[in-house]
Amino acid sequence: LILHASCVALGGRGLLIMGPSGAGKSALALRLIALGARLVSDARTEVPAGRQGLVARCPSPAIRGLIEARGIGLLRAEPVEEAQVALVADLAQDEDHRLPPRRSMAILGSHLPLVLRVRNDHFPAALLLHLERGRQD
Repeated sequence: LILHASCVALGGRGLLIMGPSGAGKSALALRLIALGARLVSDARTEVPAGRQGLVARCPSPAIRGLIEARGIGLLRAEPVEEAQVALVADLAQDEDHRLPPRRSMAILGSHLPLVLRVRNDHFPAALLLHLERGRQD
């Protein structure tokens, strides 16, 4: 399955960034890379089901290690080959709860934790912390 999504990884755990064209997938991925994440794939991400769940990787050598910075161009980033998908961020929907309920998304039979877009400055840092340490209820 190839998704219209970007993916970054931290410590082998992947964050799949989904949303329609122009939603800010690449922009969010750039912010996360600046905070220490590594690029898996930008704009298109292959997600085959593996033994331990979904694995994300770049679907084509032609775009591996490249990320779009709107208004600047295609930039080179140090890529990782693949990452176990551990979290999904959906930029098509805004979060309206201060402390949201746990959500999940099913992709190829795998149920993954899901967060919706939060429109404030801490969103990228909170995503990385969620990816690295998880969420407390």
